[in-house]
Amino acid sequence: MSGKIIIYQTLPRISGNRVSKPVPGNSYDINGTGKFSDFTDSNLSEIKSLGCTHIWFTGILEHATQSQCLSSNCVPDPPEIVKGIAGSPYSVKDYYDVAHYLADNHERRVEEFEELVIRCHNAGLKVIIDFVPNHVSRVYKSDKNPGLVPDIGENDFYYLPGKYFKSPVNNIKHIYEEYPARATGNNCFTENPTLQDWYETVKLNYGVDYFNHGTKYFDPVPPLWDKMVDIILYWSGKGVDGFRCDMAEMVPSEFWKYLTDKVKTKFPGLVFIAEIYNPDSYRTYLNSGFDLLYDKVGLYDTLIEIIKGESTPDSITKCWQSLGDIQDCMLNFIENHDEQRVASDFVAKSPERGLPATAVSALLNKSSFLLYFGQEIGERGMNCEGFSSLDGRTSIFDFWSLESFNNYRKGIYDYALYNKYKFLLNVSLNEQAIKYGETYDLQYANISNDNYNNSKLFSFARYYNNDIIFIIVNFSVHTENLALNIPEHFFTHWKIQKKANQKFIDLWSGEEFLADLSPTDKLILKVEQNFVKIFKLSLQ
Repeated sequence: MSGKIIIYQTLPRISGNRVSKPVPGNSYDINGTGKFSDFTDSNLSEIKSLGCTHIWFTGILEHATQSQCLSSNCVPDPPEIVKGIAGSPYSVKDYYDVAHYLADNHERRVEEFEELVIRCHNAGLKVIIDFVPNHVSRVYKSDKNPGLVPDIGENDFYYLPGKYFKSPVNNIKHIYEEYPARATGNNCFTENPTLQDWYETVKLNYGVDYFNHGTKYFDPVPPLWDKMVDIILYWSGKGVDGFRCDMAEMVPSEFWKYLTDKVKTKFPGLVFIAEIYNPDSYRTYLNSGFDLLYDKVGLYDTLIEIIKGESTPDSITKCWQSLGDIQDCMLNFIENHDEQRVASDFVAKSPERGLPATAVSALLNKSSFLLYFGQEIGERGMNCEGFSSLDGRTSIFDFWSLESFNNYRKGIYDYALYNKYKFLLNVSLNEQAIKYGETYDLQYANISNDNYNNSKLFSFARYYNNDIIFIIVNFSVHTENLALNIPEHFFTHWKIQKKANQKFIDLWSGEEFLADLSPTDKLILKVEQNFVKIFKLSLQ
């Protein structure tokens, strides 16, 4: 992969659902669901114009569910091993199939997904889906496997001999039996996982002996490795352009190297994104073929602390510089399906207060950026959908719809907020200095500046091919007036000449203004509350 990409993550089950008043904890029949067909040419063009290059469809693969959905052939799964009525998208039931309820025609469900991929490509969007290699549903059984490799089977699990599996769900009549018990997906090697464990899943065996100090048996290559290669080739052959790999670091890096070497030979443009949380493993997984890594424990956590008032913008400097030469391989975000909505009462309490963090996340460097559906229209995640409690997240376990999205389809939404997101994403993608340029952190040069509120402001510059873009982000709920200091080192570092009476352009307003580019003359500026000032200078 080369260059910055902008990913739009969407959960079709919810984002396409038009039911106006869903009932918490209820079925597909009552609460409805979104479909592949909801992603029309027009809808996809809007996502493209928002500034996105890729679209990540979350929850595409068939997974365990308590809902019968479309057909008598869709047999509901036992409730004691399904989270929620809809079920978790990460409890995969068939790696070669799609969720039945997402199709209009049950018998053509895979074909309907292929048609969606074509619509995305026609709109100029590349397609990403989830790959969940660490674990599967306890009732995994493929009926779509083309037969080139054997199905996931009994030799691919970890067993607890002589033990019966016991679900932690106690308020229902248990109809599911598992003997001997198998280890649970989150490395829980006990027959009675808790409600906090991934009790609906079973761990897959890649040749690591967890009962013997993690001894690895990779020679010969475990059969599971080639089964997983076949799954990636299957979906790549249907036009999928990339894979967000769930809990990648719970699967040995040697496997990832084996898989990516094989599949990128046939599909060299594939993008692999690792959900990963251990910085000590970052380089190992990049060397194993991943193109992008989650920057959750770094920039995301730092920005959320700033929004909550638990830290100041100065902490951004230490955070981004700690990654060194792998910074450009990170995927930045302010929301995704695992995290609380930035506009929720648990984080910023208002949609506007997420904009400064988004500006830093999308503009600070050449890292790619992820936007979660609804973030651009201020979705707050303040629903109690059923299995998912009131936790500031949009449920991945329930059939549900979002009032904000239904209003958006009617043209009722915060246009100003939406346009600011659109502006930030398009600047990130289309300004060459942002997409390709180096970063110069201006914060250190303004820490002692009496006319600069470093407890609320963060500033930096980007430079490429004689274009300089200055960016000042305002985390305050008030407009900030400032005088920005540009240090002498800025000029020597980029070999830029000091010049008087230069013409700058404000990229948000389009207004032009004249000012000196000099370490002795500060730039007098104003940055509106919860937003960003971005201005450009093209050197002659």
